[in-house]
Amino acid sequence: MKPDFVSIVVPTLNEEAYIERTLASLALADGEYEILVMDGGSTDRTREIVQRLSDSDPRIRPVHNPGRIQASAMNMAAKLADHRASILVRADAHCGYPEGFARAVATALTVNGAQSVVVPMVTEGDETCFQRAVAAAQNSKFGNGGSAHRTAAGKSGWVDHGHHAGFSRSFFLKLGGYDESFAVNEDAEFDIRVHKAGGRVWMEMSCLCVYHPRKTPLSLWRQYYGYGKGRARTTLKHKVRPRLRQLVPVAAFIGSAFGLAVSPFFAPALVLPVGYVGLCGALGLYEVKKSGAGKCGAGMGAAFAIMHMAWGAGFITNSLRLNISNMESAT
Repeated sequence: MKPDFVSIVVPTLNEEAYIERTLASLALADGEYEILVMDGGSTDRTREIVQRLSDSDPRIRPVHNPGRIQASAMNMAAKLADHRASILVRADAHCGYPEGFARAVATALTVNGAQSVVVPMVTEGDETCFQRAVAAAQNSKFGNGGSAHRTAAGKSGWVDHGHHAGFSRSFFLKLGGYDESFAVNEDAEFDIRVHKAGGRVWMEMSCLCVYHPRKTPLSLWRQYYGYGKGRARTTLKHKVRPRLRQLVPVAAFIGSAFGLAVSPFFAPALVLPVGYVGLCGALGLYEVKKSGAGKCGAGMGAAFAIMHMAWGAGFITNSLRLNISNMESAT
C-alpha cells in the first residue's frame, strides 16, 4: 500500500550552502507531493533561493516559522500541510537524500504500521578540512557512541530512537507534536512519548541520508553543547537513566575539569585532562586510515575532544540548572 500524497517538511535557518541541493534530492519522480520549507528567519540567501525555486515549482512552499527552531517548524507544518497528506516526512536542510527518499519513508510507515520512521545517517565533509575531520569523527564509535542510526550497517526493524524521517500525521498531532521547549533533542523526547502512548518506531535502513557537519570548532562546540543540554532536559522530564554511551562524555568532562581545577595544588591531577586529550589524539590517529579523511583526519582527535567536552558541559550545566529550578519551585 503506497500513500498517494506526501508532505515533506524542511526546517531551515541560514542554509544557503545546502538548501538547493537538498530540495533537489527530495523531489519525487512519481505521485503528488509538496515540500514545506519552514524558515526560522534566515539572514543569508536561504529564503531568496527557496523563493526562486518555488517560483518555478509551486510544490515548494516557503513558510515563515516565527518559532525559529525545528520543533516549532514541524508543529506548524503538521497543521498547515495539504489536507490530503496523512504522512509527514521530515528532512533536514543540512542533509542529502537518496532518490525517492520521501516516498520510501512514507511507504515504510504505511507498510509496517509504524507511527514514526527513523533512518540511518552518515556524515560527509566537503568544504573545509576541519569539516572532513568532524565527519570522520562522527562516523566512528568513539564519536557517536555506537548509536544504531549512525551507521549504514544493520537491518530494518523496530527501535527506540533514530534520526527522524516520517510520522503518522494524526498520531503526531494527537501527541501534541514536538515539545517546543526543546531547541534540540526534541526527536529523542518525542520518541519516548511515542512508546508511552503505545506507538512504535521503525528504522528503515534503505533510506540512508548524508549529513554535512559543522565547519568550525566553535560551531561544533555550540552544536554539541546544545545536544548535551537537550539530553539533560529529556532525562529529567521523563525520569529516564542516561545510557552508558551518554555518561562517557559527562565523565570525561568532570574528570578533565576536576584535574584542571586541582592541578595548581596537586600537579599529578593534570594526568586526567592530559590523559584524555592524549586518548582522543591516539584514537584519532588510529581511525585516520579507515576514515577516508586523508590528511584532514589528523584533526579527528580535536573533533573528538570538542564533541565530548561540549556535550558533557551542556549536560552537566543544564542538569544543575533544572534541578535547582525544580527545588526552588517546590519550596
